[in-house]
Amino acid sequence: MRCSILIGGKAGEGPNILANIMAKSFVSNGYYVFSSRDYQSIIRGGHNFNVVTFSDKPVYSNDTHIDVLVCLDEKTEKIHKKELNGKGIILKNSKSNTYYAGMLFKIFGLDLNFLEKELKRLGNYDENLKYARQGYNEGKNAFNLKFKKGKFDIMNGSVGISDGAIKSGIDVYFAYPMTPSTGVLTELAMKQEKANIFVFELENEISVINTAIGAAITGAKAMVGTSGGGFDLMSEALSMTGVAEIPLVIYLGQRPGPGTGAATYNAQGDLNTARHAGHGEFPRVVVAPGDPVECEELVSQAFYFSQKLKIPCIVLGDKHLADSYYTLIRKPRITKSAKSTRLKKYSSYEHDADGIAVDSANIIKKNVEARNKKRQKIEKESLKFERFKLYGKKNSRNVIVSWGSTKGAILDSIEGLDACFLQLLYMDPFPKNIAIKLKGKNVILVENNATGLLGELIAEKTGIILNNKILRYDGRPFLCEELRKEIRRKLR
Repeated sequence: MRCSILIGGKAGEGPNILANIMAKSFVSNGYYVFSSRDYQSIIRGGHNFNVVTFSDKPVYSNDTHIDVLVCLDEKTEKIHKKELNGKGIILKNSKSNTYYAGMLFKIFGLDLNFLEKELKRLGNYDENLKYARQGYNEGKNAFNLKFKKGKFDIMNGSVGISDGAIKSGIDVYFAYPMTPSTGVLTELAMKQEKANIFVFELENEISVINTAIGAAITGAKAMVGTSGGGFDLMSEALSMTGVAEIPLVIYLGQRPGPGTGAATYNAQGDLNTARHAGHGEFPRVVVAPGDPVECEELVSQAFYFSQKLKIPCIVLGDKHLADSYYTLIRKPRITKSAKSTRLKKYSSYEHDADGIAVDSANIIKKNVEARNKKRQKIEKESLKFERFKLYGKKNSRNVIVSWGSTKGAILDSIEGLDACFLQLLYMDPFPKNIAIKLKGKNVILVENNATGLLGELIAEKTGIILNNKILRYDGRPFLCEELRKEIRRKLR
């Protein structure tokens, strides 16, 4: 059993709040939920919508078709009516989203008491409750759902990144608001007093990374967050972390580019810039989580590497992962790290052991070789962690390869198919041992970009050329049914 609800309306009308209430209610009643957001880069007006998909089995993506369409405005019906299933339900012509909440609770047979508790968290409780009860009384139960006490909770990627940082002992977080990384800034700001951390918004990304560097060299566990063009601005200071051996964790939330691109939509186009940004040669770690639990785990691993080896570590997320809510089926495994920075002079020059600038050929050579040796240490340390994962029929001749938020749609799409899914978590250091999983197989590359950046990385590291590709680059994430059709066409 799998069902999808689309809630659409103008920015400011509350589709996000209504979707979150419904997602929480289904999870509390024993169902698995995946909920995504589609919104424009405006504060008021336009067209925003959320899709809540729930099932009695684990679910990680949305479907092409929907079962219930909630229209907070007329535009929603015009745009999305064609996506409605034949026996689908349309809710429209009400001015109150809490009225729709009450009606949805009746349609799915949910307990109104849960809704009343959720409404208490919002303002204007009495009026909202009046409309919710009206909607509930006027609705009709249309689904024969069986409920049980929920064992799980829901979380989005932004919360996963922020919680991973807190559990890793972060001291300071600096950022300039830039979608989709702003969610982490907001989460950490709300939790800073309880978590005993310092969160600060600066005037631009150059100030952000330089302030973080200043904090890091005094011994603080420092982290910054940004996206696209903001990360570009950080590249010079990123090089300084490499030469001066400064531990720093960078959260890079991807969105479409180049330039401002489509600021509130999704893409996986920044893999190469994460791997190569900055001038000169210096080591780094680049990891890419595919769900909120992995966000927590890989952030903690990034802190581990950065503190132990005094290097920059980049956590690659994206808009779809940052904003989507997943059911948490397992608890994260957090890696502990100890602070390692000592007080000395720091600069972007080649230096001696005390940080004093030098131009000695012998010392320069020694420093370059020391940085290169760190690559070997990084490789050795990375073997402690799960650098890739396998799902599905592990002995299948069909192997889907991908990374990041595409994980969810792939997991849903391959259910029942003769296929295996290989998910890359570590981009640098790259797990070259995946070659044995790919040789002689029908490998299908799935990415949210136009050129197959992971495919290029695999070719570079293993010599295996991937020509069988499913790429989406319109700013939208993969949907389960569409991706399943594409995968089926390419199976052997």
